[in-house]
This record gives sequence, structure tokens and C-alpha cells, in this order.
Amino acid sequence: MEALINYFESIPSAHRSLILVGGITFFWLLEGAIPLVRFNYKKWKHALPNLFFTLTTIVINFALAFLLLKSSDWTVEANFGIINWIPLPFWAYVLVGLLLMDFFGAYLAHFTEHKVKPLWMVHLVHHTDHHVDTTTANRHHPIESVIRFVFTLFGVIIVGAPIGIVMLYQSLSLVATQFTHANIKLPRKVDDILSWVLVSPDMHKVHHHYVLPYTDSNYGNIFSIWDRLFGTFMKYDRDDIVYGVDTFPDEIENGNIG
Repeated sequence: MEALINYFESIPSAHRSLILVGGITFFWLLEGAIPLVRFNYKKWKHALPNLFFTLTTIVINFALAFLLLKSSDWTVEANFGIINWIPLPFWAYVLVGLLLMDFFGAYLAHFTEHKVKPLWMVHLVHHTDHHVDTTTANRHHPIESVIRFVFTLFGVIIVGAPIGIVMLYQSLSLVATQFTHANIKLPRKVDDILSWVLVSPDMHKVHHHYVLPYTDSNYGNIFSIWDRLFGTFMKYDRDDIVYGVDTFPDEIENGNIG
């Protein structure tokens, strides 16, 4: 465990890029082998705007990364933050750190975006994809990328996460969101069991159903514990899910005809 955290403390940019590209490539190929929905679309044409938004997210996170590093270093030096105040074995220190970072950086940010109208209008860029696949994972307006960065930065300070845990969290978060958005069909039982610990593909697809209350459910990114704990976990038959939002129900008007 210590070796893993040591690695992520100084993970090369090339390795982080490999995680991003490798994840998209892997799930892209898996979508062809075991698709949940057989979309009638041009996959590359659909992917282009999503990949553009992925690029803007990378640029924003790279430009602001020094704030994460400085804040993380300060919490360690000052012994500040939840995981620094509670005596824990190292494995629990890492696990609790990841759980709490997932809460502040993902669940809380996502929940807030759905409940605050100006933020919801920005977040709509993500929800207006009528062909949810692995490229949808980082379909976020640049303003949303900044918002999520602010929540992550807040989480780093409150949690007291060292940079090794921060980088591990961001890497896991990236792969998790590619996995949960991927247009793949797992056996229902496997997906259901998985959803007791982690956010599964079927669980997250419910969040992309076009009408309430399903759109306002299943906010988690890595761990499903937060949705279950705060009562935002919902189930819906994956075969009946219709992607999009009722605000923009028409995929042609919404520019999703690729």
C-alpha cells in the first residue's frame, strides 16, 4: 500500500495520460463486444464533442494542479484534516481518504450541481447526451470543470489528503467514470452485487434517465455508499432507460444525431 501511494505521489504525466487514453480505448472496445444499447449512430462523430470537453477538462485541471499540490502539502505539514486527526493503520488511512475525497470531490459536487439552478444549467451539457457511452464520462462544460475542481480542493483541505492519495483518487475517479458511462451490458446479478460497494454501469445509467426523480439520483462516482447513506440511491430497469433530460427531450434539436 505504501509503495502504491509513493508511486502516485510522483506519478509521471505520461502515466496519467496513459490511464486516460487506455481507459477510453479499453471501454470503447468493450462497448463493441457487449453493448447495452445498440445505438444507431456514428460513434466517432458522437465522440468528437465529448473528447473536446475532455481536453478542456484536462487543460483546466493541469492549469490549477499547483493549488492541489500546495493545499495538500500544507495539510500534511500542519497535520490538518480528518484523516490526520484520527489514529488509523495506513491501509485505513488511505481507504478513508479515498472515501472522503469521493464524497467531497464527486458526490457533494454532483448533488450541488443538481440542486442549484445556475450550476444545473451548466451541468446540462453532460446530461444532454442521448447516446451515453464511455466518451460521455468527461462531457463537462469548462465552467463545470472549474466547479468540480473547487470541490476537490475543498475536499483535500477538509480531508487532509496527501498528494499521493489525491492523485490515486483522481486516477480511480477517471477510470470509474469511464466504466460507469460505458455502453456495456454486465450480467444483472454481477452489476447488482457490484453496486453494493461501487457505482456500477446500470446504477449510473439510472441517473441519465430523462425524467425525475431518476435524474436526481445515484450521484456517486466511485463508491455507492454515499447514495445509499443519504437516500439518493434508486433502481430502474436498464431496458427502459431513455437518455437525456426532459428540458431537452429532442436529440435532433439537441445536436445529438451523430
